[in-house]
Amino acid sequence: MTDTCCATTIDIAALQARQRRVLMSVLAINLATFTMMLAAAIYSGSSSLLSGGLDNLGDALTYLLSLAVIGASGHAKARVALFKGALILGAAIAVAIQIGWRLLHPGVPIFEAIGIAALLNLAANVACLRLLLPYRKGDVNMASAWECSRNDVFEGIAVLAAAAGVGLFSAGWPDLLVASALLLMFLRSAWRVFRMAWCSYANGDR
Repeated sequence: MTDTCCATTIDIAALQARQRRVLMSVLAINLATFTMMLAAAIYSGSSSLLSGGLDNLGDALTYLLSLAVIGASGHAKARVALFKGALILGAAIAVAIQIGWRLLHPGVPIFEAIGIAALLNLAANVACLRLLLPYRKGDVNMASAWECSRNDVFEGIAVLAAAAGVGLFSAGWPDLLVASALLLMFLRSAWRVFRMAWCSYANGDR
């Protein structure tokens, strides 16, 4: 019996150590991509790039919170997941404000800058998704982190489409269209994380 308990303790400790390493890796990647995309968004005047950059910043905060509650109770993880949903919702609000500002101040973004930044961002997002893939059906803490990473891949593809549209039509509306689609994605993701966290909390997971 003692040997079994020791083995279980070691297995849990090893799992938590792997989770910490993965979260630290994706945290560093998202901080780097946020800095890159923010600079590219300012340079290019792109709403979709700014949306992606804000998403990466929100994800970095999400992964930091996920690190903090590894090994905590199910209720603690559920509360943190609720806060993660609030961060995603905050990103959606910021994107909505940016879209409104661009509608009042129309312009044509620099599509080359959008495309280069979007390619780098997509590569980073795919790397994060692969790191988190084994944990997508884990506890609410890691599952919500994977949800954020999956959104990032869709966001990366969408921003690439925005760059292509701006270059093809020499207009700013494809950038705003993609930013609007990302806004809807953020709202859907926030709802999914809220629902997952609430179900975990209501079920009394410890």
